[in-house]
Amino acid sequence: MRLGSLVLATLAAFALASAADAGSNVVSVNVDRNAISTALGHKFVFRSTIANDGATPVRGLIAHLNVLSLRKGVYIDPEDWSSHRTRYLAPIPGGGSVTLAWKLQAVNAGRIGVYVAVLRQSGAAQSPVTAPTVHVTIARRKTLNAGGVLPLALGIPALLGALTLAVRARRRAA
Repeated sequence: MRLGSLVLATLAAFALASAADAGSNVVSVNVDRNAISTALGHKFVFRSTIANDGATPVRGLIAHLNVLSLRKGVYIDPEDWSSHRTRYLAPIPGGGSVTLAWKLQAVNAGRIGVYVAVLRQSGAAQSPVTAPTVHVTIARRKTLNAGGVLPLALGIPALLGALTLAVRARRRAA
């Protein structure tokens, strides 16, 4: 009876190992670049490719864009950077892939890290698969004419001054 129990336990262990292999992450995530330089307020795009490295289709995947500061003490609100940060993916056939374009706007100056995590919709207790981090360097944009207000800020007082001088000159001549 002990030999039968040992054989049964061994078979059960092999069955569990096979089931774990079938459900393991066969998905990989890559990005089209590892660094981006832009200016504050500008928009930029990068692409991620989610590949099914297995032989059978993968269903129920979610890709999520994450944005964080690489500097201590800088608060990042990811919603300000991109309004479409979560994508529910169609099934990916075995050996197939899907490429997603992520559009962002540079909200904070400095060094920012952006990465894509892919996990299962089922909420299975597996770690998400993440792409390499895209390092984004955002230069401060110092401008004298912020928002095109400089012509108004200088033009209106100059126009008022010219009108005042014209009225004074006309009064003197009369």
